Amino acid sequence: MKESVFKNMPIIQAKNLGKSYPFYKKEKGFGGAVKSFFARKTELAHAVKDISFSIEEGEVVGFLGPNGAGKTTTLKMLSGITTPSKGEARVLGFEPGKREYAYQRQFSIVMGQKNQLFQDLPPIETFAFNKDIYGIPEKEYQETLAELIEILGVEEILYRQARKLSLGQRMKCELIAALLHRPKILFLDEPTIGLDVVAQKNIRDFLKKYNQEHKTTIMLTSHYMEDIRELCERVIVISEGRLIYDGGIDKLIADYAPYKFIKVTFNQDGAKKETVALYGEVVEYNQYRVVLQVPRKKARQVAADILNGELPVDDIFLDEEDIDAVIREIFNKNEII
Repeated sequence: MKESVFKNMPIIQAKNLGKSYPFYKKEKGFGGAVKSFFARKTELAHAVKDISFSIEEGEVVGFLGPNGAGKTTTLKMLSGITTPSKGEARVLGFEPGKREYAYQRQFSIVMGQKNQLFQDLPPIETFAFNKDIYGIPEKEYQETLAELIEILGVEEILYRQARKLSLGQRMKCELIAALLHRPKILFLDEPTIGLDVVAQKNIRDFLKKYNQEHKTTIMLTSHYMEDIRELCERVIVISEGRLIYDGGIDKLIADYAPYKFIKVTFNQDGAKKETVALYGEVVEYNQYRVVLQVPRKKARQVAADILNGELPVDDIFLDEEDIDAVIREIFNKNEII
């Protein structure tokens, strides 16, 4: 593979990026309606307020936030679907809002709730259409298509009507359509939404392998924390249109999860609650299994004490606080970290 000119430099840059939408505010009651008819009051809704970040080539970055935080709006600005109200976005050296063909050939955006497949046609027809749209040479098209079909295992569904495919099958075909022109950047907005756990894992495994082999930069939004755990070493968290965290996912958990959980299974003798409570706060309990919450810094020592004590331990497991809870904690505090 030819060495990229973007090595060791940002491939995506957002500087003080913001997006606002005007809306008309109507006063209450009939009088307000009449007044608004003659003189409407215009206000601004700030979808994205002032965020800055940069992403280097080959990174897989999780882009997190609650509904309405501005995630999708940010992806739309980076892909050129919409233009910023303030600030600047540069992707691959281009200004996305100009929608230059040279830029559009180098990225793809996949939205889990929107289809690019022609619903009344089989996926193979959409692939052929994209080949013509992007001007992909026949040899390159056939090679890329064969690679993607094999990795995703969709040989048997290529000629079925798209509307008759399952959600998982459709998402696999959506990814093929998005990757046929071998983009350098892939924006993914909830790519596993609505999928069962098996389909979710298949999509994650594919994205991980594709990133490793092609060094494609991926920016991913998802409400499924397993997607973030498995794919991303770095996360950007936004809330109410502003950036509140940008860093490693391990640091995020360490900073906002002061506890760890020790999960202990006992043998047939079992253990009394008052006995296990000596080691930490009891979160779950029955005679044969207990979950203890302990301070992060003391977790290993407490686990060792349990193993070396008189409890009839059959199995013990040290676990992190669920990342969903960590993210909720950040949102609730709503502070820049």
